[in-house]
Amino acid sequence: QVQLVESGGGSVQAGGSLRLSCAASGYTFSRSCIRWFRQPPGKEREEVATIYGNGGAGYAVAVQGRFSISRDNAKNTVFLQMNSLKPEDTAMYYCAAGPSCVNYWGQGTQVTVSS
Repeated sequence: QVQLVESGGGSVQAGGSLRLSCAASGYTFSRSCIRWFRQPPGKEREEVATIYGNGGAGYAVAVQGRFSISRDNAKNTVFLQMNSLKPEDTAMYYCAAGPSCVNYWGQGTQVTVSS
């Protein structure tokens, strides 16, 4: 059974940083597509960042230059480093993974950024 578990969320002031983790069991991250999503309160879910099997990465325009996605194959974990956080980054953050990047989902971790 595949499980993805996010962690690292919390409350931070604007300008601060957080690092989210997505740890997998029952599934190997090393050559997989992993994607971070977020869902702000009262809004639709949106893509944030993706890391592909070849190591390439892509980011939403709203987070380019501030967020960075990376992978630690030894720990079977993907990270989302979030710097220069803004109040509009407040959301539930989810990781997803799989051949289509969204086959498996975690339960999410809350990020709250205060001004």
